[in-house]
Amino acid sequence: MDRNSYLIPANTKSGALFLNIFTKFDLILFGTGVLITLLLLTVIPIDTLPGTFTALAPALICTFLVLPIPNYHNVLTVIKSAISFFTERRIFIWKGWCVYEKQEGKK
Repeated sequence: MDRNSYLIPANTKSGALFLNIFTKFDLILFGTGVLITLLLLTVIPIDTLPGTFTALAPALICTFLVLPIPNYHNVLTVIKSAISFFTERRIFIWKGWCVYEKQEGKK
């Protein structure tokens, strides 16, 4: 058998995602939003349009956050990446072959 003929690398996590899309946190977040929406639907009168939007907002927001998008896991991952990019300090470590040495005696 050829050495580079494997399609799946040996270090993959088999079955780490539900439906190959969602993590446990995604499902907990979505379930919490739906549960809060169900509670709000029983408490808030949905006779008016603002009341309807208020009651449905948690489920809609949580659905938006766990929505899968290309090149990232989901919208929540994009937001977390953007926040860490703008708030955390970035450290760039130089690993090169050129070294500057100060020579003594010369100014």
